[in-house]
Amino acid sequence: MNIDVKAFKVREADEVDLSLWATKVKPLCKSKKAYRKLLQDQVDQLSDQQRLLYASNRHALLVIFQAMDTAGKDGAIRHVMSGVNPQGCQVFSFQHPSAQELQHDFLWRTTRDLPERGRIGIFNRSYYEEVLIVRVHSSILHSEGLPDAAAGESVWHGRYRSIVDLERHLHANGTRIVKVFLHLSKEEQRKRLLARIDEPDKNWKFSQADIAEREFWDAYMQAYGQALSATSTADSPWFIVPADDKDNARLIVSQIVLNAMESLKLRYPVVSAARKRELQAIRRQLAK
Repeated sequence: MNIDVKAFKVREADEVDLSLWATKVKPLCKSKKAYRKLLQDQVDQLSDQQRLLYASNRHALLVIFQAMDTAGKDGAIRHVMSGVNPQGCQVFSFQHPSAQELQHDFLWRTTRDLPERGRIGIFNRSYYEEVLIVRVHSSILHSEGLPDAAAGESVWHGRYRSIVDLERHLHANGTRIVKVFLHLSKEEQRKRLLARIDEPDKNWKFSQADIAEREFWDAYMQAYGQALSATSTADSPWFIVPADDKDNARLIVSQIVLNAMESLKLRYPVVSAARKRELQAIRRQLAK
């Protein structure tokens, strides 16, 4: 089964109003058994594609996850990438910047962790936080020590431009970027926060900060809509994935990543005639 993900793609120059985008769609599978089989099939295909990515050593894949708290970023990463060789994949989570990171431009700390050719890099949050949480909480922007000329509304348009320029540069040099926004409803977030309190094995996940951030929900939706509108391009589009149903979300994310890998049309390196003769000579030695 090949899931059509076009409905979740933000086209270049689209004006995104997240209130018009679904947070839940019809289940893609009729049963848990069918869901597990489809996800496993996708995971197996991703594993095959990763081996080709590593062997060809011409491209890298960067997968960016952005979402409100409890939307399921960790679960999506864990389930979708479960079959990927850990040696060829790295996951980075970006929290509040350190004192050292605040001394640099806003792209510096994430640029250090971009994937090498032949590898997959996953950003659990990313440089997009600099036009999301920083936009919602202006005190963070003040702590970044920007020149006075960089203050005001123009700072966001400047950062959108910097992000688009970076992603175009990466694409031109072989890095394909998959950008996923897990779109969760406020009501579903409320249920998941309650579950973190009511279920003992989820207590460790609960943070008082999550409750505080709910007060800024509308501001976040506006910031996300503006960021997605300004930075979804033909080469590096955003996908708005309905996240109220975790199983559906994981299947959609898996298909998006698989499509990106398959679009590279990867092949194992062609062995030259001289190399084949060399290998056969080595084989004859080993066969003695």
